[in-house]
Amino acid sequence: MFSDLETTLQVVVALCLGVGLSSACGFRVFLPMLGMSIGAKIGWMDVSSGFEWLGSWPAIILLSVATVAEIGAYFFPWVDNLLDTVATPAAVIAGVIVVAASLIEVGPWVKWSVAAIAGGGSAGVIKAGMAFIRGGSTVTTGGVANPGVSFAEMIVAFLMTVLAMLLPVIAAIVAALLFFVCLRFAWRAWQRLRGRDGNARSHLSGDSAPPMKGKPAGPDAVPPRVV
Repeated sequence: MFSDLETTLQVVVALCLGVGLSSACGFRVFLPMLGMSIGAKIGWMDVSSGFEWLGSWPAIILLSVATVAEIGAYFFPWVDNLLDTVATPAAVIAGVIVVAASLIEVGPWVKWSVAAIAGGGSAGVIKAGMAFIRGGSTVTTGGVANPGVSFAEMIVAFLMTVLAMLLPVIAAIVAALLFFVCLRFAWRAWQRLRGRDGNARSHLSGDSAPPMKGKPAGPDAVPPRVV
């Protein structure tokens, strides 16, 4: 009985760890994976079967280079918007990887299903929300405020990675809050974009032409009386 309870708690904590790291992937793709790689290397955490490569020196070196390159590239306005098109699917993949690597005491079907939904879903939604925020910053400030957005993303990604490694349950709660905030923001931004597109089409089609005063001429129109 106690053994089953202990196993269940281990699975829950591992899932919280993965969800916390996957939410960090929504802000920066490679930084959470680097943190997980270092944690596996120093023995701070275990990884599931098939992900032992995360704790190797080649993985740490490659992820370090990728992390520095990603962080640096996002400080260039307009380039960051282009990166979002590539980083969004990459964040989903990274979210799936970190959750799958965290789940040890579960079968492969459960592991990959949970990783795809919890890991890929949280990372993808948060990344999409931040892409909308960055796009709004580009439109309203011409990209001047984009480095500030990128710096805030980097800090949040770092803090979420550390929090997930130290306090996984708290990290999962924070990740859930970030998920719903970004989901709501992305939905509102999408609705505004659809509204603007609808208005533009309405103007082009002439639907917004002012109505004519008086009755239109037609076969049923009454001719004026001649005195």
